[in-house]
Amino acid sequence: MRILIVDDEDVALNSVKRLLKWRGIRSVDVCNSGKEAIIRIRETDFDIVLLDLLMPEVDGLQVLEATKPYRPHTEFIILTAIDDIPTTVKAIRLGAYDYLVKPVDNDLLFLSIKRAYEHRGLLIGLSVSAQENKIEVPEAFNEIITQCPRMLSLLSYAQVMAASGNPIMITGESGTGKELVARGIHRTGPAPKGPFIAVNVSAIPATMFESQFFGHAKGAFTGADSPHQGYFEQADGGTLFLDEIGELPVALQAKLLRVLEEKSFYPLGAAKPIWVEVRVISASNKDLNKACQEGTFRLDLYYRLKSAHIHLPPLNERPGDIPLLARHFLKKSCAQHRKEIHGFTPEAMELLSNRDYPGNVRELSQVVENAVLIADTNFIAPHHLGMTQETLSPFVRQLCTLKENNEAHLAFVLINTNGDRNRSAQTLGITVRQLQRKIAAMKKNPRWETILRDI
Repeated sequence: MRILIVDDEDVALNSVKRLLKWRGIRSVDVCNSGKEAIIRIRETDFDIVLLDLLMPEVDGLQVLEATKPYRPHTEFIILTAIDDIPTTVKAIRLGAYDYLVKPVDNDLLFLSIKRAYEHRGLLIGLSVSAQENKIEVPEAFNEIITQCPRMLSLLSYAQVMAASGNPIMITGESGTGKELVARGIHRTGPAPKGPFIAVNVSAIPATMFESQFFGHAKGAFTGADSPHQGYFEQADGGTLFLDEIGELPVALQAKLLRVLEEKSFYPLGAAKPIWVEVRVISASNKDLNKACQEGTFRLDLYYRLKSAHIHLPPLNERPGDIPLLARHFLKKSCAQHRKEIHGFTPEAMELLSNRDYPGNVRELSQVVENAVLIADTNFIAPHHLGMTQETLSPFVRQLCTLKENNEAHLAFVLINTNGDRNRSAQTLGITVRQLQRKIAAMKKNPRWETILRDI
């Protein structure tokens, strides 16, 4: 184990170094400034970095932010005299493994180092397995089409974490496949034969939350002519998937937290509680760390839901998967629409591979399906994709390519759907409300007013 200690106080450096040596860790380096630490960490593959938070010029968080992307398998443990929740949240968001408040108990520090080292070993093992041994997608996740080493590592990690039955949080942009991963976790977890109940939290009105989640007894309110099982009871013995958990109002988060902690609840109008055994998987495309800092999401609920965390990369960060996915969606769409199309021309595949996908996999699926619907040959050509310079309106064409300008991309989608808001939002992977806001903002710009006036 190779450890770097970063602290601007020599007394602290020497004290921690002696402790680690006494505990049998021989390779311990020290550094007394944030600037030097950034250089050392980028140059050397340390296993663990013990990082002081308060340092002059460059503090611990700045060191973490500047080095973690270059050393994703190095584990950082923050040591600080400041016991501050927002700072803790920010450190974890930036990739810190642990956050310990000085004076740190020696046994607690060594335990944290031991666990961080084990966690690093797990991540490296999964990464090496994916990249060198070319592992396949785990069987439970076979709905996910990928050969991307990063995705394969994530799916292997998900399989390991699934066995515990603990809550798991999945984050990532809209359309990256969060529900597919959740279903895979359910299938490889301790109760694969139990129910899988998927709930879009953002679609439930606040006034209906308790009734929908906890159910109600007959006569609990006007119109309750029969008892109703809520989502938790429906998911008993299985998995409850809470999509868009970040949209849950703060007032209702405490009620959800209580059920997660007590594993029981009272249906509306009921005199006796119901006990359930439910594995909760939550998902969000929002930055929940930021939401915790802003006070719109409870930190205690966040940590309760995040026993393990899986972040799915956007499609543009796994470009090698685009041809695989395109061929998969082509086969699926041909079967659905009873058409016989053998593949893509090289030019069409090049266009698909070089395009931006703000709607991620979902958008790619829609693009391919639209191409299948309009194709009049046995191969998908560029003009079937609606993505050649000739098919762009002159106004959009003179601005830039789709990849270079999100506004041009949005306008292009609107043009090719004849202004259909629902289809455009689906293609872009956003809600109709979000699309309306983007259109309203673009109409304030004179260069877009002409093209958007009648859309």
